[in-house]
Amino acid sequence: MATCAAWVRRRRGGDGTARLLVVYGRAATSSSPPRLDLHAFDAGASAVAADPLVSFVMGQEEDDAPRAIAVHPSGDEFICATAKGCRLFKLVTEEFNVRLISEDAPPLQSVGPQKCLSFSTDGAKFAVGGEDGHLRIFHWPDLNLLLDEPKAHKSFRDMDISLDSEFLVSTSTDGSARIWKIDEGVPLVNLSRSSDEKIECCCFSRDGNKPFLFCTLVKGHNVVTVVLDISNWKRIGYKRLLEKHISTLSVSLDGKYLALGSHDGDLCVVDVKKMEVLHLSKKVHLGSPISSIEFCPTERVVISTSHKWGAEVTKLDVPTDWKVWQMWLVLSSLFVTSAILFYAFFKHVVHLEP
Repeated sequence: MATCAAWVRRRRGGDGTARLLVVYGRAATSSSPPRLDLHAFDAGASAVAADPLVSFVMGQEEDDAPRAIAVHPSGDEFICATAKGCRLFKLVTEEFNVRLISEDAPPLQSVGPQKCLSFSTDGAKFAVGGEDGHLRIFHWPDLNLLLDEPKAHKSFRDMDISLDSEFLVSTSTDGSARIWKIDEGVPLVNLSRSSDEKIECCCFSRDGNKPFLFCTLVKGHNVVTVVLDISNWKRIGYKRLLEKHISTLSVSLDGKYLALGSHDGDLCVVDVKKMEVLHLSKKVHLGSPISSIEFCPTERVVISTSHKWGAEVTKLDVPTDWKVWQMWLVLSSLFVTSAILFYAFFKHVVHLEP
């Protein structure tokens, strides 16, 4: 069973076409040690291939089991967290074969169990937030420390890096949340909350327009999604989107959709502009908290994970984007139609002339 999962988008060929892969982290079983499996993804069928392209044994101990995976935006490497620390893996493509190679990364290898992993959108920064509340932000790929704060939180709950790589938001298991200025390596502000409020999940917008911060806020039995303006970190609105306690929050790469996973295994996808639910899937992870949701880079599909049910692929009932070939087809059709109408009109006019 998969304990964690992530999409890998690989460029191939001279035309730059993308190949979609999925990497699964699997815990040890009675018959196999903890390992990583790399699978192909069939976009047409919205399905992960049953057999892995390659597998990598992580070790023989329980602490070697993968806990979380963060893929670099290039698709050439990824980080896998275990109870001991983090391991770096390279993906090497040789003709039709793919290999996983473990690389040395001393600053990451002995950091202990990490709750949160995050690459910046440009791939130049990598951040880890530990169960011990220790925050580390590295420059990538040289792994020089940009920020090292042992007491950032009591223990990390969630974390994300802004689209422009300027800010990092982090939340704690005690309900607090902080904004960090990455390049300056300092905390910027604590997000305001009342004594009976807990800020839990967090992620930045990704559409490239006016940037926002999304957070889930718990107050008693009420759970709402709050939108904050990152120019002043003030709340500008809130809405109850999934009438359940939220376990995870995620945003699509194009910034159009926000995904929320619940503690009892439901997930919904929200139109960011309208803040309305467009897709709702119930009991995807029956009775189990969804630990992660990740949008596919090219398709309207998500992979969600839970500790009890592993990984599930869900095709979303949301509007699909127009492909380039579809736009050219429509333009060609309009051109042909216009030419036919023009010909018919011209022929009719000529026929009427004395």
